[in-house]
Amino acid sequence: MKPFLTRLFRLISSFPRGHLLATVALFGLLSAAVILPTSDATPTAQPAVVALSLPRPASREADPEQAGTPAASPEAVAEEPAIDWREITVSPGDTLSRLLQAQGVSPGEVHRLVTADKRLAALTNIRPGDVLRVALNDDNTLAALEHQVSRIKSLHAERTEDGWSVREEEREYERQVRYAQAEISDSLFLAAQRAGMTDNLIMQLVNIFAWDIDFVLDIRQGDSFQVLYEELFLDGEQVGTGNILMAEFNNRDRKLTAFRYETQEGSTEFLDIAGNSLRREFIRTPVEFARISSRFNPNRRHPVLNTIRAHRGVDYAAPTGTPIRATGDGRVEFAGVRGGYGNVVIIRHGQQYSTLYAHMNSFARGIRSGVRVRQGQTIGTVGMTGLATGPHLHYEFLVNGVHRDPLTVKLPKARGIADNERRDFLVYANRLRNQMALHAEAFTLAQNF
Repeated sequence: MKPFLTRLFRLISSFPRGHLLATVALFGLLSAAVILPTSDATPTAQPAVVALSLPRPASREADPEQAGTPAASPEAVAEEPAIDWREITVSPGDTLSRLLQAQGVSPGEVHRLVTADKRLAALTNIRPGDVLRVALNDDNTLAALEHQVSRIKSLHAERTEDGWSVREEEREYERQVRYAQAEISDSLFLAAQRAGMTDNLIMQLVNIFAWDIDFVLDIRQGDSFQVLYEELFLDGEQVGTGNILMAEFNNRDRKLTAFRYETQEGSTEFLDIAGNSLRREFIRTPVEFARISSRFNPNRRHPVLNTIRAHRGVDYAAPTGTPIRATGDGRVEFAGVRGGYGNVVIIRHGQQYSTLYAHMNSFARGIRSGVRVRQGQTIGTVGMTGLATGPHLHYEFLVNGVHRDPLTVKLPKARGIADNERRDFLVYANRLRNQMALHAEAFTLAQNF
């Protein structure tokens, strides 16, 4: 044993002292690991642990029914608007203020809304059956509003930092071309209705040819017409009629043709095949489909005064309240009461022409001296004020201050198509003519079966 120990000592002495010290330290650590208690033993003390975590955004309490579903990302939570959308249907007697206040919106908020934009001011004219969608913030302040104005038009308003942002949206109709034709045996209205035309289309037809045809005096049995027009569809459902695209009217020995054309300037005109405008500076009659009760006559006996007094105009008998339209663009020179004329409007059309409308029951809103009016604009209604025995309109037409017969005076014509557009118009017009010819042929074949 002693020789073994001597050899072991010599072997250890041969190692460097640093290596020996490291070996001893390692041996001591291994011994301590063996001597210390295992993980099953209850420790007498534990070191303190500080837990660090990122701040979490405030969120609603978890819904028990949604437990186990993945939580929304912080970005999704931040983008979710904290507003409440509500749908309101307008009932009879409702007003915008009353409806919004019932949702908790203050009267001041309602006032600021309708005065923020002229388009929003129209909300004060909502009607029963209209639908409003309003979005409210948590404090019941109005965040957004939507109004379905019609089947194709809607109004959208949204609150921004700078006030209310307003936009209007309008759906496009689907348009299909249709054809109608008729021969007049009794009246234009009845003939057109039998052909399937709506009141809107009939009035368009009358207005197209109003400068060349007096629909009170000129229509005769056997006159005929044919039209190409648009039918309007939404989501596959027909919802109305659109514009007349082309019309032909056979009146006595005359054949009048009109094409609806939009110019490069954006205006819409009805032109003949040569590109000349069918429109005149004046329409022939100020009351649609009225009966002429007295003509222009310088030797007429006055029905009230029973004396010979020149009748320097034309009387159109019509029910009280029938609209009266301006026969041309101009400026109102006088609107008020004038002797035997009763309620009268006088319109100046440039330097050369003027027109007079008398015995009116009432004036249209805004009609007063100095205002400008457009051709076809309603300026009042038929009545029997002044020296009148029944409701009618007395209409005068003056050229350079001289009375002319409104039924026969030659009316100045409006400007036609520009020379640089004439080629495009002719291509377009001939395409419509070919289309009408095909429809007319199909209509004739269908009538023969």
